[in-house]
Order: sequence, then structure tokens, then C-alpha cells
Amino acid sequence: MVNQIFLHPQEIETFYILPTLRRYFALHLKERGMKQKDIANMLMINSATISQYTSTKRGHKISFNELVLKEIKKSAENIHDQISYIREIQRILKVIRFTGSICEIHKQVSIVPDGCEQPLTGCHTHIMKGKAQ
Repeated sequence: MVNQIFLHPQEIETFYILPTLRRYFALHLKERGMKQKDIANMLMINSATISQYTSTKRGHKISFNELVLKEIKKSAENIHDQISYIREIQRILKVIRFTGSICEIHKQVSIVPDGCEQPLTGCHTHIMKGKAQ
């Protein structure tokens, strides 16, 4: 269901993308045999949240395309501690922005203004060494 209000791309990341990424990472870590409390510690969230992710009560409102799912799986293999988790979240967010997946997800959950294109809005840019890229 699409909200009838406009959400900024940052709100899409905060309210939809990050919870879904956490859900996928929690599922992958659980498949690797990690305990729920250890996953929660690594992802810096409550243990009860892990249970909600595994039962699809949380983090299931959007769907990712195959490219993003492939990258999530690759990132999950690189998560071994909190720092690697943060690094991999940032990597996936860049993939979502640069491939235009942010636009696909935006259209899933919010109205999007006519003519909204990444080159015009800057949704694909990131900050590097203090300058917009």
C-alpha cells in the first residue's frame, strides 16, 4: 500500500530499507548458526526484534530486486562484528542508491512527484571526503 503523503528518500531508508536489511541480515546470521542474543548484539538491537524479524512481523513491508538481494547475501557473509555490520549496511545503501533501487522502493511506499529522476534530485549521490559526488 502506497502512503498518500510524500516521504523523503532518507525517510524511506530509515523506515523501510534499514529494517528490511536488518531482517535479511538476521536471517542470514541465524542460518550460519548464530544465537538470537548474539545476532541482536551484533546488529545492536533488542533480542525480541530478532524474533519479530524471523516471524515476518517486522521488516517485510518492501521487496528488493534480485541485484540487491544478491548483494545482501554477499554482505551477510562479511558480517562478523558490529563494525563489519555497519560497513556492510553502508555498502548496501550505496548499492540501493546507485542502481536506482531507491526509486523502485520509493514507489512501493510513497507518492513520488512527476518527473522525479535521480540526476535531478541527487538521490544517487553520496558524500566523499567532504564533497558531494
